[in-house]
Amino acid sequence: MAARRRLPVFTGIAVLIALAILVSLGTWQVERLHWKEGLIASIAQRRASSPVPLADIERMLASGGDIEYRPVTTTGRYVNNKERHFFATWRGQTGYYIYTPLELAGGRYLFVNRGFVPFENKEPEMRMQGQLTGEQMVTGLTRKKLPGKPSRLVPDNDVAKNIFYWKDLDVMAASTGLNKASVLPFFVDADSTPNPKGLPIGGVTDVDLPNNHLQYAFTWYGLAAVLVVIVAISWFRGRGKPASQ
Repeated sequence: MAARRRLPVFTGIAVLIALAILVSLGTWQVERLHWKEGLIASIAQRRASSPVPLADIERMLASGGDIEYRPVTTTGRYVNNKERHFFATWRGQTGYYIYTPLELAGGRYLFVNRGFVPFENKEPEMRMQGQLTGEQMVTGLTRKKLPGKPSRLVPDNDVAKNIFYWKDLDVMAASTGLNKASVLPFFVDADSTPNPKGLPIGGVTDVDLPNNHLQYAFTWYGLAAVLVVIVAISWFRGRGKPASQ
């Protein structure tokens, strides 16, 4: 009899724990929703702002500021024979983003994602008209250096074939023979200003931040509501049964 009396207590505690977990998960997703909406709004505001000189971005980075997706402008000379190729899909077409070191005044280098080329145009000789020479003005968005491989599912970079599956800036620089100390610790995605001589096609930055937190919040809160309904139905049914002798 004691065990029977304790069972509803244990069941009630288990239900309360499960309910607390479900509600907590739903509340966490609501908090994540507000954070994600703020991030998306911040990125949109940055992208709409006027480009700043490269020196401003460097100062911001040095002070711990977030440089991601900030418009920037600079000038330099493309070192075309040291370009790196990042495997990518753009508008349903398979190909590569062309990352080319831009030699700045003072002998420093900035890797610029000049844009997309189709698979068959990977090699420079297939798009010689787009290999710009002389001083160039570059305007685009700054992109942070990745701290490491994004996921184990991402293939390893094939340096020998000059095919990169994730943007390892240090390896990109080392594979071209550039001194790491002379390479700026971030990238720039060139804007959509048409290349007057053809490929690459600029303006390929994709800002697509998934925001499914509201859906997840409804899921967790919904499960909590279902649990309450099930417990309530069970309780009312139990009240209607005659006590066992």
